[in-house]
Amino acid sequence: MPDPERWLLTRSERDNPYTQIDDRYDGDRAWSTGNQVDPLIDGATYFAALHEALEATGDGDLVLFTDWQGDAGQQLTDDPDSRVLDVLAAARQRGVDVRGLVWRSHTDQAGFFHEQNRHLGEQLRKRGIPVILDMRVRPRGSHHQKFVVIRHPDRPDADLAFVGGIDLAHNRRDDHDHAGDPQGRRTVPEYGEHAPWHDVQVRLQGPIVHDIETVFRERWEDQTPPTSLPWRKVRDTISRVDTTPVPLAPQLPPPPEAGTHTVQLLRTYPERPRRPYPFAPRGERSVAAGYRKAIGNATELVYVEDQYFWGHDVADIFAEQLRAQQDLRLITIIPLYPDVEGLNRSAQHLARDQALDLLMRVAPGRVAAYGLENPAGVPVYVHAKVAVIDDRWAATGSDNFNRRSWTHDSELTAAVLDDTYARDLRLRLAAEHLDRLDDVLGGSELKTVMADCLSSHAMFDKYGEYADALDAWYRDGRRGPRPPGRLRRLPATRDRARTMPIAAALLNRVHNPDGRPRDERGGA
Repeated sequence: MPDPERWLLTRSERDNPYTQIDDRYDGDRAWSTGNQVDPLIDGATYFAALHEALEATGDGDLVLFTDWQGDAGQQLTDDPDSRVLDVLAAARQRGVDVRGLVWRSHTDQAGFFHEQNRHLGEQLRKRGIPVILDMRVRPRGSHHQKFVVIRHPDRPDADLAFVGGIDLAHNRRDDHDHAGDPQGRRTVPEYGEHAPWHDVQVRLQGPIVHDIETVFRERWEDQTPPTSLPWRKVRDTISRVDTTPVPLAPQLPPPPEAGTHTVQLLRTYPERPRRPYPFAPRGERSVAAGYRKAIGNATELVYVEDQYFWGHDVADIFAEQLRAQQDLRLITIIPLYPDVEGLNRSAQHLARDQALDLLMRVAPGRVAAYGLENPAGVPVYVHAKVAVIDDRWAATGSDNFNRRSWTHDSELTAAVLDDTYARDLRLRLAAEHLDRLDDVLGGSELKTVMADCLSSHAMFDKYGEYADALDAWYRDGRRGPRPPGRLRRLPATRDRARTMPIAAALLNRVHNPDGRPRDERGGA
């Protein structure tokens, strides 16, 4: 196994002495051993696993969840009775202690989902489930963490947690065919009525579950009022919403070992000068620090799937390593089209163009960026937040590759140090994108199906071959059978010159804020 001290942050490198997350470890260690981690690719897979885990809870068990966007009516399976609200309420009726931390959200008029998050919280409270609509964020910030913890006092070997980028919301329950969530909402025209949606969550078992629970407890036990806005306080008073957190029972010991994976939790919290987090008064930027340390070890391939991949400050970390390692390659999978229109789209185009242009200048022929489409030719929205580095270190979480996620919003990511796990995650994602997944799901061994991609450099070349073949088929008027694969080169952005000054201002002031203390700003 790779050396943890080389690849993972130490406690001092986390640079947040106020958190309890590493208290159970000796010395400067800040990672957990003896865990089992399983990637759950795409929302339908995750929701089915979550549904099964929630249905297995009983009297005295504990369920904790966080959410950035939530829909009470979102089904976890095809069963109409599997709605998020119904499944959590049924667990509460069985005697399960269920708690939720849901971001309160900015207003719907600003393009967010305040009403649906409020509705989820109100409906759960009516069923006896304490939920905090949490707005303890920086201006224009959010709680972006998406995780679930399930503890069984009488069956600690069954304890588990889910961490990643998938909200309990509409559009997320898509599968590997990417026809879209049946309950999906329209986003922008390119993605159609039910936007195809690619995403990743991980299921974790073993002692790391205790650490994930600690992340929830730190936020839950924060005595700061969940909102500072007077009109929201008035509304809560009128609606008789109790914003005082119901005390949690004492935390159980860590679950027993469940596997061989080494796992580290990485987080982002911003500095909040007027209302600091007691567990991170100057914030925490271990997501950024963890990526910086892992990328600094890369010599072969950094594979990224991300919703954004924005900006010079993040790209500089990759550029530095690409300069230092002449055999290093970078693949990034991002949306073909942002899920916004107008000037917001221009700002996102500008941001990702800045990052990719820099990297392609630094390492010509060693950097490739692709989007995805389904077999019907409809673009797939890439919402995943995944990175695999040299088949040794693999991260899945809520953070995107941009300054907002690395400094300004709350985030949680699970980094796994294990060469077999990292390699298999890379190959499993490649099998989907190269249209080979049916063979894997049919029982063929992943290594056999993906034999021509076992080498990370070979996979870099194979992605280029498949994307070029599909692009040529389109240029040829779609004559003949459609080539296999779902990889598309990113389309050219034509609005950049016309809108650059306005887009740049919007990007820097709204989309990519900096949540660090002022004395730490300047670079990612």
